[in-house]
Amino acid sequence: MSHHKHDTNTEKDMDLIKTVNLTIDGVHITVPEGTRILEAAKKANVHIPTLCEHPDLCKRAVCRICVVECDGRGKLAAACANDVWEGVSIVTNNQRIQNIRKTIVELLLANHPQDCLSCIRNKKCELQSLAETFGIRETTFARSAAAPRPAQIESETIVRNMDKCVKCGRCVEMCQEVQTVRAINTAHRSKDYEIVTPYRQSLGKGACTFCGQCAAVCPVGAIYEHDQTAEVWASINNSERHTIAQISPDFADALNSEFGFAAGSGRITIGKILTAVMRLGFDAFFDANTAANECRSEWNDELQQRIKSGGKLQGNLHSKLPMITGYSAGVANFVKNFYPDLADHLSAGKTPRQIFADSTRADYAQNAGIDSANVTSVSFITSLSEKYAPGSRDKTDFALTAGEFAAMIKLAGIDIETLPEEHFDFTDAANCGNSANREIVHGFAQARKVLDAVRRGECKSQWIEIIS
Repeated sequence: MSHHKHDTNTEKDMDLIKTVNLTIDGVHITVPEGTRILEAAKKANVHIPTLCEHPDLCKRAVCRICVVECDGRGKLAAACANDVWEGVSIVTNNQRIQNIRKTIVELLLANHPQDCLSCIRNKKCELQSLAETFGIRETTFARSAAAPRPAQIESETIVRNMDKCVKCGRCVEMCQEVQTVRAINTAHRSKDYEIVTPYRQSLGKGACTFCGQCAAVCPVGAIYEHDQTAEVWASINNSERHTIAQISPDFADALNSEFGFAAGSGRITIGKILTAVMRLGFDAFFDANTAANECRSEWNDELQQRIKSGGKLQGNLHSKLPMITGYSAGVANFVKNFYPDLADHLSAGKTPRQIFADSTRADYAQNAGIDSANVTSVSFITSLSEKYAPGSRDKTDFALTAGEFAAMIKLAGIDIETLPEEHFDFTDAANCGNSANREIVHGFAQARKVLDAVRRGECKSQWIEIIS
């Protein structure tokens, strides 16, 4: 009986939702009021091409590639930014619409470098995919004659190549509205419109936290991770150096996605990754949980000292509560730039990558009977934010994303799916103290709310962990 009652309540709930009836390319559908044309088209199994649209960002209507006709009107509407209405008849694909979309893509290509084969986003570029969709091999528009600008490497973390920018504005919204860092902005209008940094300075001189979210939403190769595979290959191929890696179990999900497999599919396991690491020429691998646990243990010890000291200085270390920590060095950037009065709340502890580059490397060197200066440490990371390591030792400490590691595997001709499995014992998470006094915050926008509460003296947590 309870089962039928539940079904009845569900039907009543559905009845309370106001719906809209419409037609898309001759298909009659019903959707909730407030549904965008783009979302309604998906329900009708109709694909509308987009470029500026991104599921994590707001309605944009910048690129106009998603334009459609509504009720035969002459003026086209952007499907990504307009809601459906009762009785509307929408056409998403006819000769007029195809020509407009193709012209937009051709204009973008006319101002875009023609170096797809060497571009880091080759075969994963949304502009390239659109050109293929519309069958564009050559553009009818004159290409830009402007001298190419060199790509700019920012703090050994991300690269900006603004010649490839399609001015979709995704990175700006992600940086300003989602992460609330505002290290990227727009300038000028019309043909002079561009994506810039404040005062055109490098990101390292501004408020950037190097969270990498701008690169994550860029549809082309305008912002991407700084490739450090050449340096890692140089270390591997240097007989006088030892190269060691730290890898976490969740790296397997990232690598599966990089090869086009579903995360958790098991096509590429951590065991196969470890085998691939050794076949590439690494001298040893370590469970990244070891450094992470040591990091959390140090944080926990520091927290207890802060609690005991009652906010008084301990030597040169501040001990105010709540203590603020983060696995990325960018967290400290964020606090120092936007909350300088709370800088003494920042933990003095190292990140897991720093611990691996220092403690683990020193232990390995001692056991191997070599100088630690001859050991290269490589952290396999799942978040671009972990690449940012200001003050890292001179070209002997690197971080590789799943994309970079995948490139190394392909270059070495390794079929990773068929490899046997190596193993190491994964360690359990370290005791983090009283979890009731620790608050985990995801993203800098949420961090602002918590840090504002700290300023007002309203935060009850003793430990704030910011995940960027």
